[in-house]
Amino acid sequence: MSITISPVETRRDLRRFITFPERLYKDSANWVPALIGDEFDTFNPRKNGAFEYCEARCFLALRDGEIVGRVAAIINHHANRDWNQKNVRFGWMDFIEDLSVVEALVGAVSAWGRERGCDTLKGPWGFTDMDKEGLLVEGYEHLSPFTCLYNYPYYDRLLQEAGLRKDVDWTQRIVEIPAEMPPMFQYADLIRQRYGLHVYKGGSTRELADKYGMSIFHMYNESFAPLFQFTPLTDRQIKRYLQTYVPILDPRFIAICLNEQDQPVGFAFCVPSLSKAVKRCGGRLFPFGFAHILHALRHNDTLEALLIGILPEYQGKGASVLLFQHIHENCVAAGIDKMILNPQLEENFKVQSLFGEYKTEPFMRRRAYTMSL
Repeated sequence: MSITISPVETRRDLRRFITFPERLYKDSANWVPALIGDEFDTFNPRKNGAFEYCEARCFLALRDGEIVGRVAAIINHHANRDWNQKNVRFGWMDFIEDLSVVEALVGAVSAWGRERGCDTLKGPWGFTDMDKEGLLVEGYEHLSPFTCLYNYPYYDRLLQEAGLRKDVDWTQRIVEIPAEMPPMFQYADLIRQRYGLHVYKGGSTRELADKYGMSIFHMYNESFAPLFQFTPLTDRQIKRYLQTYVPILDPRFIAICLNEQDQPVGFAFCVPSLSKAVKRCGGRLFPFGFAHILHALRHNDTLEALLIGILPEYQGKGASVLLFQHIHENCVAAGIDKMILNPQLEENFKVQSLFGEYKTEPFMRRRAYTMSL
């Protein structure tokens, strides 16, 4: 039977769009839902500052009135300007194992993009790099990190059959955190003395955010600028992230490297894994989701690295040693013995080499696709 593409027009449509994966992945042991409230906020122009420079349209694929797929079409005008491209992105793409559904979804995004002057399709991408991106192509046997996409193995095959090809890959590794300290930490005192660097020792995460939050994210914009398709965050976006996520972060797993003028030059944000907690509460904070998440934050053996960045002029000066020392010592004290690294471009050898003194194993591989329109 034929596939009908229906644009998301109402809040009821959006709820169906957001909750479709619950039915699709109900039998998957390793899929982790997104937080429902966060998904609504992401597609709310009043709450998501990315709509200042992005436009988006969500679509549902229907067969006999039943949802069989979904996709979001996004144009990031800042990214297109900065990278001198005319891309339309696809994200939030999920579908049953049926090529006709994939072709209909890809066709809807492509047509919407062509109408707005785009000549290339890319994805899965979000509005910015703070959204989930990259289709899972290896590592299906692992429970998904809360901050990353999970999908069935057939996604890769069907996207290729629909005409898309590999654009870039990201790799993820899992790091063993031993009780003994890696040899590189013996140079920490020398680094402090030679370069005048130190790690911020403060109280609450709110205090940290009030003092350094904006400058940290401005540093994020600068240090990540060369990375593929990166888009700097606006101050409005930064303030939203600080207000939304700072309250759940634990200062033991946040490291801010400062210079002699107490200016941030490097940072590492990590959080105890929330995957099991969010899966247990089905992505809903009420009535008991908060309790599951708070328990996971306090009792855990796995850490997830969210963001790591160092200003270009301080790279190679040992700032990473001070950042890792702070987090390593607190992991050992908290009983955390492994850390899942955030996705890293497969050719970003500079970042991958930072963990050379740790025992690591491959964890997951993610892929972005492209197709000429």
